[in-house]
Amino acid sequence: MKSTTDETVDTAKDTGAAQQEAPMKVEAQKEHHWLQKMVGTWTCESEATVEPGKPPSQWKGTETVRPLGEIWVLAEGQQNEENNSSCTGITMMTLGYDPQKKRFVGTFIGSMMTNMWLYEGTLDAAEKVLTLDTEGPSMSAEGKLTKYKDVIEFKSDNDRRMTSEMLGEDGKWQKFMTATYRRVK
Repeated sequence: MKSTTDETVDTAKDTGAAQQEAPMKVEAQKEHHWLQKMVGTWTCESEATVEPGKPPSQWKGTETVRPLGEIWVLAEGQQNEENNSSCTGITMMTLGYDPQKKRFVGTFIGSMMTNMWLYEGTLDAAEKVLTLDTEGPSMSAEGKLTKYKDVIEFKSDNDRRMTSEMLGEDGKWQKFMTATYRRVK
């Protein structure tokens, strides 16, 4: 005669075996297909105000965006500061869409920073502008967090722009970075 404990173990084994045999099946949704527009090799020119009161810094670089299945895109960038031939920054962005949250999700990291930025965002009704909200270290107050947003806008299939803004202490959004991407292939 089996005890209740033995039956529970057998049920757990059966459930575990069934879970191992049935692979996760995820179907790409229209938001996932939208992200695939980013796949390719791009040149990039950007300008950013990194220190208040100083002239903006300018960079040129490349970005390679590749798919991770039909669900995610991985964007790896390399930038060189204007008048500096050595690589001054490597970045990695992941973007996907979470149907349960009904929001785009992702991350951003860079070789020039220690913060991992966590994104959540939405696509506008015209399906041209993806706004990604995040939170990170304030540029103006050490030890303080502030809200940021990165906005990716497709001007055409081969031309997109990204702007970064932070929420100022006055409650107004302040743009501090603009990057223009042109598709190479």
